[in-house]
Amino acid sequence: LLVHRLDMSTSGVLLLAKDKDVHKALAKQFIDRSVQKRYVALLNGELDSDMKKGKIDLPLAPDYINRPMQMVTNEGKPAKTMYEVVEVADGLTRVNFYPVTGRTHQLRVHAAHPRGLDLPIVGDDIYGARDAERGRLCLHAGYLELTHPVTGKRMTFTAPTPF
Repeated sequence: LLVHRLDMSTSGVLLLAKDKDVHKALAKQFIDRSVQKRYVALLNGELDSDMKKGKIDLPLAPDYINRPMQMVTNEGKPAKTMYEVVEVADGLTRVNFYPVTGRTHQLRVHAAHPRGLDLPIVGDDIYGARDAERGRLCLHAGYLELTHPVTGKRMTFTAPTPF
């Protein structure tokens, strides 16, 4: 059973449960925000040096006129993302995203929106532009940490970044 979701174009760690009881216990950790997540993204442009790390707090709602897009609006649901710059080079910025909430397209909108980082993720054909060279969205779920629902031990799952 699928415990959480990734956008279709996002690569990385995906969590599955073997049965309904384990699924319920794992899903509760996501709801309680006790799961630690880290995504890696490559942004199209160089982020200003005074923006090395921070918090993006922009509420999101579906844009019913431009589906599947999400839009920033005060009437939307809370959407919060922490970020830190890993590297800036050759017109690109590599960042780590730490989502506090888990809204649809949250990281993509928070990266591209003028009140966010104002730099779309490379290959984002919804909020930015396709990238023929890489042929993919450069967003990767690289780290997931949670408590095992049976043993109570803290567990970490990683996947190497493919870009």
